[in-house]
Amino acid sequence: MDVGELLDYKPPQALKRPTEADDEEDEVEKARKMRRIARAKANRMTRRPVSPTPSTQPLEHISEEERAEILKFVETQQTQGEAIDETALKKIVLNFEKRSLKNREMRIKFPDSPEKFLDSEVELHETLQEMRLLSTAPDYYPLLVKLQVVPSLLELLAHDNTDIAVATVELLQELTDVDILNESEEGTEALIQALLEHQVIALLVQNLERLDESVKEEADGVHNTLSIIENLTELSSEIVVEAVKQGLLAWLLKRLKVKAPFDANKLYVSEILSILLQDNDKNRLALGEMDGIDTLLQQLAFYKRHDPNSSEEHELMENLFNCLCSSLMVVPNRERFLKGEGLQLMNLMLREKKTSRNGSLKVLDYAMSGPNGKDNCNKFVDILGLRTIFPLFMKTPKKNRRKVLSTEEHEEHVCSIIASMLRNCRGSQRQRLVSKFTENDHEKVDRLLELHFKYLEKVEAIDDTIEEDKEDEESAYLKRLEGGLFTLQLVDYIVVEVCAAGPSSIKHRVMQILNLRGASLKTIKHIMREYAGNLGEEGDKEWRDQEQQHILNLVDKF
Repeated sequence: MDVGELLDYKPPQALKRPTEADDEEDEVEKARKMRRIARAKANRMTRRPVSPTPSTQPLEHISEEERAEILKFVETQQTQGEAIDETALKKIVLNFEKRSLKNREMRIKFPDSPEKFLDSEVELHETLQEMRLLSTAPDYYPLLVKLQVVPSLLELLAHDNTDIAVATVELLQELTDVDILNESEEGTEALIQALLEHQVIALLVQNLERLDESVKEEADGVHNTLSIIENLTELSSEIVVEAVKQGLLAWLLKRLKVKAPFDANKLYVSEILSILLQDNDKNRLALGEMDGIDTLLQQLAFYKRHDPNSSEEHELMENLFNCLCSSLMVVPNRERFLKGEGLQLMNLMLREKKTSRNGSLKVLDYAMSGPNGKDNCNKFVDILGLRTIFPLFMKTPKKNRRKVLSTEEHEEHVCSIIASMLRNCRGSQRQRLVSKFTENDHEKVDRLLELHFKYLEKVEAIDDTIEEDKEDEESAYLKRLEGGLFTLQLVDYIVVEVCAAGPSSIKHRVMQILNLRGASLKTIKHIMREYAGNLGEEGDKEWRDQEQQHILNLVDKF
């Protein structure tokens, strides 16, 4: 529908709610709510696509004048024609049940004569289109549930005719729209509970398995199904766990592996996968058990030598990197990452200097951090990763076509990787790492101190604002961490480690630069003591105690 058609559109008058004097206030409130819902829909027209096919994408080129005109239309148009009351709702539901039953009977009676049940199928399809009107009345959702509409609709997801299944998906997508459900808390709760009770995710996944995305309508059906799942995850945290149990994670990984050109559905799949893995260790473990780490690495391998062709494809790549980082939060997945040669792939990405370099740096940071990053740290040195990481440490890349990582984020990840290696590497790998700091007349020590002063200045500036605002201790510490203290702690940790482990020339160079800048060792010692007292929750208590003692010993030697 173009803008002209939208402006000429008049809502159907068939289902007008009878106006009575007693109901005037009700009518006004209903009209307001309808306008809010319509306004939300008009706003969404200028947002992200809701369909993978160009013919149904929103009008991205819409001008501000046209948008204002649409909103004006929404504000002024009489909406009570679309308003729906209990009687009208029951009438729609009864009509749906009749047509659904008639279609089922005709199919059973004439299974081999499609022409005999075709009319009943067309009628059922029309009824499903009409039922989209129900999405404008979320307050009546508890009644819909009471009338057993949910199981009847979910039954149609398995209908032999995929057109009926796709129309049902479209209806469910409208009924679960977050903007609409936010209008009624009671309606939301009733609908979500009913959908969960009837295994909605499992039924949606079964339908996804049979849809053919080369057919435009069915590709739209896949997109709308993913939209339903996204809506549900926003409204109920329970869905995230249920989704994996009911087969969604397996389907998402299978869809990622499909060898086809980039499309909007693949992007949406990566977004849903990212949602499922966020803050959920059970789902992360499940992904690892389904060979999901290998799947993510295979998908990312393409971007080793190719940059994404569009901003949407770039978003897909970022989502895949985020999914991988999230997965590496659980220990078994780090082992799978190591065996799947994830380190080698990330190292190659850093060397190729494509856009994927930013994501690979973040993944390496996750894979090598903490006590569980030991194997990955040693392996990274073995595959000559030091040759890749130290040039990035010496000079933060300036020419970044799509600046995904800021300079500060880049420096934080690089310092975190080097600090993790100093913490976890032993034997010859550790010697190779420490000897890097004596190369080229200690240039890396000079760079360390340059970063120390850069982030010290940032933290001192933050400290001044905290003193003015008089914030409590915990929030002040978090603010300082975000403002540069975390990177400063990493830099100073590297300083005390290499001074203790390397030749005395490293310590002499550190002292020389500190004296030149009029600074003292006390600052670094103070930062390290504060770091030792706030190690966070990584590793078990025993590891944290050992690490704390190790840092304090380094400070004493320093």
